[in-house]
Amino acid sequence: MTKSHLPAPGDPCQPEPRRAGPRDEHIIDAPADDDELQRVHAWLTEQPIAVLLRAAVDDAVRYVLDGARTWRFDLTSDKVDSDERSSVGTKLQYHVIERLKLLKEPPLDTTIAGIPVEIKGTIGKTWMIPREGQCEITLMVQIDAGRHQFRTLLMRTHRAWLTGGEGNRDGKRSPRADAVKQYAIEVVPWSDLPPEPLRNLSPAQLLEVFGPHGLRRRLIALFGHLPEEVIPRSSIETVGAGLKDPTRRAREAKPDVMKEHGLVVLVGTWHVELDAAAQLGHDLSNDAWVAVPRAKLESHGFKPDVFLRQPSAEDSDQDRS
Repeated sequence: MTKSHLPAPGDPCQPEPRRAGPRDEHIIDAPADDDELQRVHAWLTEQPIAVLLRAAVDDAVRYVLDGARTWRFDLTSDKVDSDERSSVGTKLQYHVIERLKLLKEPPLDTTIAGIPVEIKGTIGKTWMIPREGQCEITLMVQIDAGRHQFRTLLMRTHRAWLTGGEGNRDGKRSPRADAVKQYAIEVVPWSDLPPEPLRNLSPAQLLEVFGPHGLRRRLIALFGHLPEEVIPRSSIETVGAGLKDPTRRAREAKPDVMKEHGLVVLVGTWHVELDAAAQLGHDLSNDAWVAVPRAKLESHGFKPDVFLRQPSAEDSDQDRS
């Protein structure tokens, strides 16, 4: 089958009518000559956009997985149905707006530098553009759940660059792959999402960490199987799904982890442990955890037993939670 001609800058484009009525034909500009597109791109790249969008994507994925109630931590799992995977894209626009400190406002999803912008996410290979988004600027986020990565593009989604036919039942169309390749501006290249260490466990280890034993035994196994790997608070909550205060159980398990595995568990909730972990090269911001070999702590001048005691009242001014 011969691929149809892709309209180029200088060619005319006729968007389909919106609910408000018909729209005028216009001439396609090259991205470099599209003043509004360049202004939105400049606004995005004036801030740590890769960090902010990485967090927004992670927020959306974790929201859908809802690990603290479901034990789920991987979008590719057969425990996550197709409708839930698709909902990541819907949730994503709200998390992007929140992370970028924008407002949800018409006529599209938000406004950047005074310019209406559509926000679309996908865990597939393309995005679905509504009629209102035709010939408008769209921030397009793509998630590769298998590789645990994402990328972000910025494109004016001209009707001439969208698929033909009738569209889907809502009248949405997808940008043609050749148009994306030629005319989308890369905002964030393919980048890793925040680590989910539970994905690194073998099937046998997962059976132990999510097995029928009590939460304390499961947490001991978790730290034992993931030495020197930073574990976010959300992963602790996933292992303890449905139980009250799993992080307290994790603190209580510290002596057993050292006794059974020779590992000292550090948590970013407390400054002294946060700083000790930093000296060993581990970032425990956002209340993350890590289990480090006792000998390694001692080689840096730390006394491991100090980190086994339960936090007391005098430590309350150090509580970062």
